[in-house]
Amino acid sequence: MGSLQLVHLTYAGSGKPSAQIVFGPELTAIYGASDTGKTFIVRSVEYMLGGAQLTMPSHAEGYTQILLGLLLPDGSPLTLVRRPGTNSTHVHHEDLRDLVHRPADAFVNSVHNARSKNSLSVHLMRAMGLDEVLIRKNEAGGTRSLALTDLVHLSVVTEDRMIAMRSPVLRTGTATTRAAETSVMRLLLTGEGDPSIDTGPNAGQRRVNRGQISLLDQLVIDWSAKLESNESERDLRDRLARINTAIDAQSNALRAADEGHREAVRDRMTHARRLAVLDERLAEVSDLLGRFRLLEDQYRSDLERLVMVNEAGSILGYFRVGTCVFCGADPEHQHPGHSQQEATQLHIAVQAEAAKTTALLNDLLPTIADLASEQDEGARTWQAVKNGLEAVDERIAEAESQLAPLREGLQELLEARSAVERSLELHARIAELEDKRSRLYGEGAVPATRPAAYIAARVVNDFDSVLQQTLSSWDVPAVDNSGYDQYNAEIRAGGRPRAGRGKGVRSVLHSAFTTSLARFCIERDLPHLGFVVLDSPVVTYRQPVKKNFPQDPDLPDVRIESTVVDSFYEDMLAFPGQAVIIENGDPPLGVLSEATTYHFTAADGRPGFFPVGPGDSTI
Repeated sequence: MGSLQLVHLTYAGSGKPSAQIVFGPELTAIYGASDTGKTFIVRSVEYMLGGAQLTMPSHAEGYTQILLGLLLPDGSPLTLVRRPGTNSTHVHHEDLRDLVHRPADAFVNSVHNARSKNSLSVHLMRAMGLDEVLIRKNEAGGTRSLALTDLVHLSVVTEDRMIAMRSPVLRTGTATTRAAETSVMRLLLTGEGDPSIDTGPNAGQRRVNRGQISLLDQLVIDWSAKLESNESERDLRDRLARINTAIDAQSNALRAADEGHREAVRDRMTHARRLAVLDERLAEVSDLLGRFRLLEDQYRSDLERLVMVNEAGSILGYFRVGTCVFCGADPEHQHPGHSQQEATQLHIAVQAEAAKTTALLNDLLPTIADLASEQDEGARTWQAVKNGLEAVDERIAEAESQLAPLREGLQELLEARSAVERSLELHARIAELEDKRSRLYGEGAVPATRPAAYIAARVVNDFDSVLQQTLSSWDVPAVDNSGYDQYNAEIRAGGRPRAGRGKGVRSVLHSAFTTSLARFCIERDLPHLGFVVLDSPVVTYRQPVKKNFPQDPDLPDVRIESTVVDSFYEDMLAFPGQAVIIENGDPPLGVLSEATTYHFTAADGRPGFFPVGPGDSTI
């Protein structure tokens, strides 16, 4: 069977220095202080191999691409490129280690989906020759294709899973996935997948199906009661078509009426503006006529007074004896013809003034006539505009009287359509429930014979020997009779299940199981990814830490001495595949000289996975 090899993990971003780890072909040790990004490397590898989520630290801001370099079983390079937070992976059949701008050779879904044939899982399973392998998915023997995630959790182990009480064999620990998880273990130890057979539910599943059928029947009754009419789905669709036709006609009529109303409103505004202009001009003309007619009356009054003065002067000058009415001279001082001369001079003055006033009056009368004519014409125009405005008001009132019932009618049609659509949706849901009920009701019985669900004892014994040899090589005490309990899908050591041990022993047992399984498969050419990534695989056991792990039982546990750490690393140097070890403590000097190592330290050397600036904390 073919296997993969990790080449590098790279975070790249525009204008950002690359954050990169280049993995050695055999053992790679990444060690150093806490909070420097070691665990994040493990989670990133898991994410790039089909993980659904990855929490990004603050120092990852600006990094827009994650690159995971691989070597395929045939030795050809492959680079997976994924943007954080997306479900699309770009596949490049070459070794790329910086920000990628070129088009990808393929685009695949990052997370496996059984209904998708274009996923990273399918792509890598095909490269490893495992694309046609089936595993059991339920107790009845139903099968599904082997997925990448079925293998990743047995090779890439994060710190929280390393010390968790759940068995290393189980990925989720739920009852629904247990059959598949134990089937994967059987595949790895035997190299045999499960046959594809037509199987039905078992007795327990049939009981569940009956309960589901009862629930579906009740839902059908409840939703049927919500139907507003007894019309069939076909009748409802016919009525919906008629309602839609009526809505279109009503909408067209409403648009026409609305356009007529808007046009009438525009006309009214035009008439109103024109009427305002006419009102202003007529007010000006009326004011001028009033003033000019007063002036005309004044001119005529002046002329009448001048005539009276002329006549009175003549009479007084000729017939009155005594003091001169013109100059005041006494009779004894008056010359002969004195009165006649004074009367003549008065007459001349009066005539001159009368001529001047008459000329002004003659100039004023045409102006008065023009203004009067303009006033009459303006009044007629004003009345015409006023009549037009009233006509437009009638048009607006008529349009508004048409709009109201049209809007009400359209609203009624829309409400009727909503009611029909709700009924159709209920019919669709009822049909879906009835379809599900039919499928549950029509499922066949469990076949008389089921595929083999257990691993032959000789195979389990062979694996147990490898596991015990691993624990012995690591100098782990009190773990005799260690092995895989396939009936409980658990690892046992020293006569006790792994879940019943303390945190330190659980961590060591998980590491030993993972490396032993990889060694067993690689040496026998059985299916396996070909590498292991272990986060904090050997933790020196001091005392129970109930504050952080309250689930630990109050049972005495063995003490794991520091010699376990040294023996672990020495054994991993001889590991037949590729191993990546993440630890806080320093590896032995022999490992530092033979393995690919990365030391993350805030004091000197590399501060952490991500490059940081002065004053920044490492990550």
